[in-house]
Amino acid sequence: MGNDSIRYLIVPGWQGSSDDHWQTHWQNSLPNSARVEQADWLTPRCEDWIAALAEAIVADSTPVILIAHSLGCITVAHWAERAPESLLRQVRGALLVAPADVERPACAPALRNFAPIPTRPLPFPSQIVSSDNDAAVSAPRAMEFARQWGAEVGIISGAGHINVKSGHQRWEQGFAFLYRLQTRIEHGALRRA
Repeated sequence: MGNDSIRYLIVPGWQGSSDDHWQTHWQNSLPNSARVEQADWLTPRCEDWIAALAEAIVADSTPVILIAHSLGCITVAHWAERAPESLLRQVRGALLVAPADVERPACAPALRNFAPIPTRPLPFPSQIVSSDNDAAVSAPRAMEFARQWGAEVGIISGAGHINVKSGHQRWEQGFAFLYRLQTRIEHGALRRA
């Protein structure tokens, strides 16, 4: 699993991804992978997180697939809404896992500065993976994000926030969603060629 001509950019959510989080395992197993590091994982500022993502993308001219979790997904949507065309072209696709609904009433106050959530279609193929019992986003809301962003969506049963707390350390089944996304990207590239 993996492609040498693609760089995988891991985009963690609020509080980062611990050593036993699936994003860390994926970073260690996917070739050419790197992580977006945020200066402040605990009190995230939307503008700072967008800037860090932009910096990580331009750090290398290799085409990128973004692998985002939770607040990282919302960061990707904000970045895509304002990034220049040249940078957008570098992103081949995005896997958006358990996108945090920062507009929900029970949302932690620290995350509210990421609202409103962008509603424009993402300019690259994307795949949302969510769960039917995630406290951070309801399944109907995840499906609404998919519709707005032009993403495919997969709703997993009983997977919580798809993080360590919900038992997703390695999350091998997630690779199937990444593979499906990459297949879509490759077919799109063939059609354009």
